[in-house]
Amino acid sequence: MEFRLIDRIRERTALGREDVRLGIGDDAALLAVPAGQELAVAIDTLVEGVHFPQGTAPADIGWKALAVNLSDLAAMGAVPAWALLALTLPQPDAAFIDGLADGFAQLAQPHRLALVGGDTTRGPLTLSVAVHGFVPPGQALTRAGARVGDAVLVTGTLGDAAAGLRCLQGPMQTDARTSMRDVLIDRLNRPMPRVAAGLALRGRASACLDVSDGLLADLGHLCDAGGVGAEIDAALLPRSPALLGLFDEVAARDFALGGGDDYELCFTVPVARVAEVQIDLARLGCGATRIGSIVAGEGVRVRDADGRWLEPGRAGWDHFAA
Repeated sequence: MEFRLIDRIRERTALGREDVRLGIGDDAALLAVPAGQELAVAIDTLVEGVHFPQGTAPADIGWKALAVNLSDLAAMGAVPAWALLALTLPQPDAAFIDGLADGFAQLAQPHRLALVGGDTTRGPLTLSVAVHGFVPPGQALTRAGARVGDAVLVTGTLGDAAAGLRCLQGPMQTDARTSMRDVLIDRLNRPMPRVAAGLALRGRASACLDVSDGLLADLGHLCDAGGVGAEIDAALLPRSPALLGLFDEVAARDFALGGGDDYELCFTVPVARVAEVQIDLARLGCGATRIGSIVAGEGVRVRDADGRWLEPGRAGWDHFAA
């Protein structure tokens, strides 16, 4: 049964690449790193009930399991190439596997990412995906490097995914707001990794990371890595019409600051390059919004529209917080 499940995944995710010398079906994959490239590697684990709600559609699970990893490659400015998938299932379920593999493939194919191996086992529903990508030597984006005076920007909009989870946990909407609810839930289930934006930021961003645990937490990591602080303006946070249509200003702000699961890029650039970066990322469809500045000191402070410093209710996601 296990080998048939593997065959189903392989059939539905097949994608040929010349640098895959030997893919799924042997004890290990044989892969060729192109000359003049460094290998960027990332891995994330998704657990049912922690990273996605019970009852999430299999195709959405497959998409998200890959998306959160591609987002890590995007934050490094790397081009996706290969992936490994370790899948733990409560019981063999061909229909579930087909749906999961289809969702995975829908995101993998536009990025020419090949699934080259993995493992299946029995247990609580859990997926671990490892991704591999290429970046020219010396051109990788990292968390370190932000300088005092740099501008802080983010792609896309913030807070939608956390708001989508709140929508799932609340009563169903039966009025005109149903479409806005669906938009937020889709942002939770099918985040869009900003791979093209990461490539466009090579040689421009002084520091970069993806927003997975919440803006405050992740920007705090960037500040820690660079030995700097950051000040951001709550009024500048980019928020979608759906978020603002369903939630009041305070709730929308808190989702944007600490909700997590957005998988947008947060990055810093010298002020003189803000305009050109915003123009180029607008052409890519994700845009970029300046939300603050890097300052001397440490930590992240948030200023409201009246210039007062805020105490946000939630700093971000922590798996091991009490």
